[in-house]
Amino acid sequence: MRSVVGLVVALAVVVSVSASAQQKPGEQTWKGTISDSNCKEKHPAGEHDGKKMTDADCTAVCVKKGAKYVFVSEGKVFQLANQSSKQIAAHAGQQVELTGTLKGDTITAKQMKATK
Repeated sequence: MRSVVGLVVALAVVVSVSASAQQKPGEQTWKGTISDSNCKEKHPAGEHDGKKMTDADCTAVCVKKGAKYVFVSEGKVFQLANQSSKQIAAHAGQQVELTGTLKGDTITAKQMKATK
């Protein structure tokens, strides 16, 4: 019985250490949307010559026209430091869980994954 309890405790320690190792000090995780500095929270249909677009398409068009990628979470718009990140471009217009560091109103994204 003691060996089973010891094994469970050891496993719990390993799991908690590996979970904390994934997020470095100073890093935070947020849920929100990758958008653009032109449209921010909303992607109006009339913005692009009346064409209906998905949020991803709208974000791509706006960025191509000079807007910057932003991260919108709980109504707040954060700038994204690493604008040339292929990971950010791949998640444009999507709901994501973003991990990174925050300085002022700018996030340096380290990793992200799409959420449902």
